[in-house]
Amino acid sequence: MENKMKAAYLPGNSTVEFREVDVPQPGPGEVLIRTKASTICGSDIRAIYREHLGKGPEAYQNKIAGHEPCGQIVQCGSHTKRFKAGDRVVVYHISGCGVCNDCRRGYMISCTSPYRKAYGWQRDGGMAPYILADEKDCVLLPDELTYTDGAQVACGFGTVYEGLEKVGVSGNDAVLVVGLGPVGLATLMLARALGAKQLVGVDTVKERCDLALKLGLADHTFVSGPGTLEQVVATTYQKQGFERTVDCSGHTLGRQLCIRATRKWGKMVMIGEGGTVEFNPSPDIIHDQITIYGSWVTNIWRMEELVERLVRWGIHPADLVTHRFTLDQADKAYQLMDEGKCGKVAVVFDEEV
Repeated sequence: MENKMKAAYLPGNSTVEFREVDVPQPGPGEVLIRTKASTICGSDIRAIYREHLGKGPEAYQNKIAGHEPCGQIVQCGSHTKRFKAGDRVVVYHISGCGVCNDCRRGYMISCTSPYRKAYGWQRDGGMAPYILADEKDCVLLPDELTYTDGAQVACGFGTVYEGLEKVGVSGNDAVLVVGLGPVGLATLMLARALGAKQLVGVDTVKERCDLALKLGLADHTFVSGPGTLEQVVATTYQKQGFERTVDCSGHTLGRQLCIRATRKWGKMVMIGEGGTVEFNPSPDIIHDQITIYGSWVTNIWRMEELVERLVRWGIHPADLVTHRFTLDQADKAYQLMDEGKCGKVAVVFDEEV
């Protein structure tokens, strides 16, 4: 195995910096993974690629980028308990302390310990041929799923699955999804798998709306405008609105649309990060008995559940990948993702992924 490797870093000025670094060696409880695929998340663009927004221990700390990695274990350190060399794994992208209440629930994303470190943010991530991970952060990838499938489970699909589980999507529901970036597209795919029969999507970018239709994920899409609320509600039974709505936009207007398009007694979940929201509690939620949920990423046991269900449902997150790049082209990959007119963007390290 080589001793040096090329790795991609994000200086914070909408560029990618390549460096040659040592291949890490696993210590106790750690595994060394040969990266097979690493996808780019919108939060990477928003909070690291353009400028470094985080502060203190949650800030980007000049580490190898990429918090959506998937690969194959090539070496285990001492005291590993479950995984072995040759295993295909997804990496849960937050390494928590393991002993706080949130970690014991499986929500390392919510760990507030000083030991909490996010891959690609406070510890080295997946934009390199090898990634060092704690064994406890790994999820077994079934043979039926590709590494590019698994990379998306590492964040986007897990995040969506958690939100949909909170509001309880089923065949009884018409579902509205606002914001059709990769997370919104994943929402449509998983909502369909969970049984939703009517799916409507909204975005400000026409290319995203067109992609949702081209992939067969939505029954109707609308480019956001002054009459969008009336348009989306008109697609529902007797114009009563949607039983379930999901905001993936992170924008006040998107969130307002979701809230006001939710049917009486319905449920709405906010997944998109950032931004604000303004609404009138009495007519918008109280009088219609609407429940609003917030949902942040997912827990690791639900991620394990998700990969099993992806196999059962026969769906592949990789179908949402519109562009693939090699590590040498990572600068082009981030630039394309920053433009916001594509589906998911993946950096792949093997032709078979």
